[in-house]
Order: sequence, then structure tokens, then C-alpha cells
Amino acid sequence: MTPEHVTNTTPTGHSNVPQTLGFLLLDNFTLISLASAIEPLRMANQLAGRELYRWYTLTQDGAPVRASDGLHVTPDSSMHAPLSLDWVIVCGGVAPQHSVSREHIHWLQAQSRQLRRLGAICTGSWALGQAGLLDHYETSIHWECLASIQEAFPKIVLTTRLFSIDRDRFTASGGTAPLDMMLNLIAHDHGKELSAGISEMFIYERMRNEQDQQRVPLKHVLGTTQPKLLEIVALMESNLEEPLELDELASYVDVSRRQLERLFQRYLHCSPSRYYLKLRLVRARQLLKQTSLSIIEIASVCGFVSTPHFSKCYRECFGIPPRDERLGIHTRQKHAEKTPTLLKRWGAEPVSSEPASSALLALAYAQGEPTFASVPLA
Repeated sequence: MTPEHVTNTTPTGHSNVPQTLGFLLLDNFTLISLASAIEPLRMANQLAGRELYRWYTLTQDGAPVRASDGLHVTPDSSMHAPLSLDWVIVCGGVAPQHSVSREHIHWLQAQSRQLRRLGAICTGSWALGQAGLLDHYETSIHWECLASIQEAFPKIVLTTRLFSIDRDRFTASGGTAPLDMMLNLIAHDHGKELSAGISEMFIYERMRNEQDQQRVPLKHVLGTTQPKLLEIVALMESNLEEPLELDELASYVDVSRRQLERLFQRYLHCSPSRYYLKLRLVRARQLLKQTSLSIIEIASVCGFVSTPHFSKCYRECFGIPPRDERLGIHTRQKHAEKTPTLLKRWGAEPVSSEPASSALLALAYAQGEPTFASVPLA
């Protein structure tokens, strides 16, 4: 769904009241995704010469939180501060299933009841999904979490797009994808001239839209020269739990089995059976690392008829058996729990009932820039 479909829920650029966003930072959030979401808002204010958007960074208790790169970020406030938010965006990162608390869930559900627009970047969709706030919504999330979130929250309508805008929900995958989502939302709110000006300031050559996909390595490598091969791989990816026979795959795309095998050997440098097996094992690895499904269950959902066969294939592919893969996660998690963090040492500092928005400070600094107020708004 494109931004044009959300006109009933999105404030327009004709209002002089800035839209207020709260960015809820989960532990181990990715800093690049947060910056990709906030920087377009800052530049929108600068180019407009007035405050179109203001934003606050929030944590559960107002205490500093660690990003995935180890940097500690001091938020503007606790999520319980009495702020009049228009949007709430959950910023996720590494292992979101271990970063979402019951308090997060209750707070997000309360925001939904107050008709806030809810969004997520990187793996923040996990928190909204766990709160039941993405059921029957088209949703984007970083590709590493696609398998695990599909298993955990089957009512979510998952897509592999860079970002998704569906009614009052907007979700973006990781990296710089939030930049594209915010540019599209700003264009809807205040016009394409403003979003184009932001892109120029960030030396961003092409603003990607909602139809752009996250990770399509085969299309990147092959382009459009081998449509049958791309179609076969898509069929494989859609049938991991109950793998199709090679003869079936060949018949679906109207080629012979020999032609099928030649295509894979020539362009992917392996047999179709080997490629299909690797797809299933990669998904199994994601489920092992990101879910609590048993090894038997994972073997089943990835199309293996027996656990011993699954373990043998897994060891041959990744060098360790599935059991060791999972134990490795638990070992690292216990080690992390024993490591003191600044979050525990600092504790929560008292915050005022109305914290100052950093948007105003950024706007004040921007007044001396030659591009200040350079884009007239309708």
C-alpha cells in the first residue's frame, strides 16, 4: 500500500502544528536505522525553515540504552512521560525477541488505543507483532528475521519489501531503508519538492519506493536475462516445508529436467538439488538462532523427514551440528547477562514532565545554513 492510501490518517502539510514522533529504543537497536529515520525529519525542518516535525528518543525507564555497535545513547525521556505523540516508532536491532519486555507490550497497546500511528524500523516490527498490533497488516522487517517472525506471529502479512505502509502502520527493514520510508511519508505530507530537496542534501541519488525489494541477489546477478531460473528459485523459496521434486519444478516453468540442471550449473555453479538444500538449511539456521522451536520442529518445517538426516546435512553445510548452534546462542546470552553495563550502573535519571525536543535545537543551529527555508511549502 502506498502513501496515497493513508490520506485519512495522515496529517497534511497545511497545518502549522508540528507532528511529534517518539522513537522507542530497544536494547541493541541499530544506530544506522535510527539515524536514517531521524535525519530526514531534521532536514525537512531545515529546508522548510520551520518545525514540521519534532521527535523524542524514549526508553522503557528513561535510562541510557546500548546500540548494537556498543555505543550508549541517553534518551530524551522515559516512554511513560506525558508526551502528545502523533507517531510511535520502535527501533529494533540484534535479537529483538530478547529485548521486548511485557512493559513495552502494554505501553504499545496503550498507544494503539490512543490512535497513534505506529511504526517500526529494522527488527522493531517484532515488538509490534508481539503486541498483536500488526495482525493482518502488510509488514516489512530485516530479512534475517523473516523466518522467525513468520513462525511466531502468523497473522502478520509479511513482505520482503524495503518498507511497507498499510493504513496507520508503517514498517521498514534495516540499514538505510528507513530513510526511503521517511522520504516517502514526508513527500505525502508536504510534497515531493521537499523530499527531493532532502535527497539532494544527503547526496541520495534515488528515493526508493515501496515496491523495491530488500534482498534479491539473483536478480542483481542475473538481471532479467534468466526469468525461468528466477521463477524456479522463487518456487523453491515458497516450498521449503514440502520440497518439490525436480521434475515438478521443471514442468512448472516448461523446461526439461536436463535444461533445469544446466541452468543451475551455468549460472549458480551447483546442482538444483544442492541449491534447494542450502535454502532449507539457511532457513533452519535462522530458526535455530531466533526461535525456541525444537530441533525436531525445525527439521520438519524445513522439509527434512528425519532429525538425524537434518543434523547430518546441517553439519556438512555449516561445520557444526544444530544442537551446538543453539548452545552457542545460550552461552553468549549468559555471558552477556554477567557483563555489567552502563545501563545498570547509571540507573534512571529523573526527567521533566515535558522534555525539550532536540528538533528545536537542531532547527536553531540550521538557521545559519544557506539552505535554511529554501523549499517553499504550499
